Amino acid sequence: MMEKRLQDLSKEEIGQLFPVEISPYSKNWPDLFEKEKNLITDTLEPGLFSRIEHFGSTSVPGLSAKDTIDILMEVDFEETKNQKLIQQLQTLGYEFNWQNEGRDPHMVFVKGYNISSPKDQTYHIHAGPQNHPLWDRLLFRDYLIENPQTAKEYEQLKRKLSANFKHERVAYRIAKTEFVKEVTDKAKQGL
Repeated sequence: MMEKRLQDLSKEEIGQLFPVEISPYSKNWPDLFEKEKNLITDTLEPGLFSRIEHFGSTSVPGLSAKDTIDILMEVDFEETKNQKLIQQLQTLGYEFNWQNEGRDPHMVFVKGYNISSPKDQTYHIHAGPQNHPLWDRLLFRDYLIENPQTAKEYEQLKRKLSANFKHERVAYRIAKTEFVKEVTDKAKQGL
């Protein structure tokens, strides 16, 4: 019998196998990003992406986070390039899907969700064009780096939400949205 893949699981099954757990900051996270970035850059043919960045909580020094390395990739939404990108990232173990929540869908690639051994290092790539709202996440990252008190407030919120939504990954992410939006708006206003 063929083993189930991540895309074969329900949200409930994913939540049980991969609960939301906040880990203390690890100085290893930036190194994990750099290694994965180099692997991606060395594997993908030129022209499939323009830029690659570390974002999310693992990119903020000192901030506790889910032990997932979030990667932001600038890509053109062009069908032929998209298909090549998907195929080439699959050779690195990434699974693909469109994130269709909200009005601006983007490409998502995930790696490390081994159903038979859920403790592998996980990576998420969020990919979209230069003008996509995804890129506001860098403003949020930079604001947290420059404002340690706000980063602490975010950490406290994440700890509370991870307890409330331990097995509901989507609900956890949605529950953080208001805070992220407020901080991102402050960053855009230069506050």
